[in-house]
Amino acid sequence: MIRVENVSKAYGGRVALAPTSLDFRPGTTTVLIGPSGCGKSTLLRIMMGLIHPDSGRVFVGERELSPDNVNELRHRMGYVIQDGGLFPHLTAAGNVALLARFLKRPDAEIEPRVAELAEVVQLSPDLLARHPKDLSGGQRQRVGLMRALMLDPEIVLLDEPLGALDPITRSELQAQLKAIFGGIRKTVVLVTHDMGEAAYLGDDIVLMREGRVVQRGPLADLLERPAEGYVTDFIRAQRSPLPPLAEGGRP
Repeated sequence: MIRVENVSKAYGGRVALAPTSLDFRPGTTTVLIGPSGCGKSTLLRIMMGLIHPDSGRVFVGERELSPDNVNELRHRMGYVIQDGGLFPHLTAAGNVALLARFLKRPDAEIEPRVAELAEVVQLSPDLLARHPKDLSGGQRQRVGLMRALMLDPEIVLLDEPLGALDPITRSELQAQLKAIFGGIRKTVVLVTHDMGEAAYLGDDIVLMREGRVVQRGPLADLLERPAEGYVTDFIRAQRSPLPPLAEGGRP
């Protein structure tokens, strides 16, 4: 559904992404994971056409992404960022419908679609009339996901979509995202730095370090057949033990 061939990017001589080739199969969820600065968000933005690579090519289906068709092909992709990335002067419904209205889709098509998506992400319909400042972080993220799904894209790209949420809201949205991904059967690529989230949501995990792919595969492969010591170190570092209990049961 989407693939990159030898794409790379550098800024001022610093390599953000070494030449990288990956394909993302239809109907699967692939998680890009790694520490800050490893290149995962750069790769996602190149796939979205927001950053032009220094080398390599991006294909959406069989079509190569280019300056001539980038706007057209972006309509086949939904994009979600932290906190939803909503326009503050628009209501939730206005944010969701923004691109559809820009493309002059009829109201008879837009309004039922917004209502349908509110049900999919479990957002109360009365919240659609509110502005982003009047929504919680979890509600804003649901609206951002609705906007990404509004045109029924084949591909959904999510860049740290749950990173700014409190643990309880994050856990709730993780469960909802898993159910949504399973129901809509889109090609999903999600960026996170949380291995637990990657394991829960991903069919496939791509672990990155310093602009390169270290290993790709299901969690079991990373656990049982690590490509190098860094894979084990990264997973172990995310398994922080609880502090020991002092006498009386208090940490």
